[in-house]
Amino acid sequence: MIAIIDYGAGNLRSIDNALRFLNIGHVLSEDPSGLDNASAILLPGVGNFDDAAKALEKFKQPVIEKIDEGVPFLGICLGIQMLMEKSEESAGAAGWGIVKGECLKFKNVKVPHMGWNSIKCKSQKSRCKILDGLSGEFFYFVHSYYVAPEDAGVVAATCEYGVEFPSAIAKDNVFAVQFHPEKSGAAGLRLLKNFALLQ
Repeated sequence: MIAIIDYGAGNLRSIDNALRFLNIGHVLSEDPSGLDNASAILLPGVGNFDDAAKALEKFKQPVIEKIDEGVPFLGICLGIQMLMEKSEESAGAAGWGIVKGECLKFKNVKVPHMGWNSIKCKSQKSRCKILDGLSGEFFYFVHSYYVAPEDAGVVAATCEYGVEFPSAIAKDNVFAVQFHPEKSGAAGLRLLKNFALLQ
């Protein structure tokens, strides 16, 4: 059963509808105890980094413990940014630090980066199981900041918008994407199904 973290700001309705369409069992968890029996965890995200960091503080340690147990984790949009240590959006706000790095703001381009854009899978995509069967597809993005992990080896796919930035990362059983698979048609549904198969 996939536990979707509900911290009051995520794009829950679209995620819920997509998983229902795929007939994938899931529950919404407003409390960390809802993760206890999860076979996978999904963190959707919309909004400000600082606000999300505060709202998600109670989930931080329980999520890290479940990840350490080998439970698959998927972060979406702000969910990928929360995996970093910090963000230019909110000086002083701490991310979860599951992946070393920070979030940077797009410069010299219109923000937010909004709409459809294609991703380019890296050569290690065979290690990133959520991208199985996907290469070059278009996904829907809405964001003004992007992740910059210290270890380039965790980058599973990239996208171009003024700069080449990571659109998907993978580290062991931790996966995250900057785009919204739940709003990305058939390609997004394929990604969510791939993630569900990891349970």
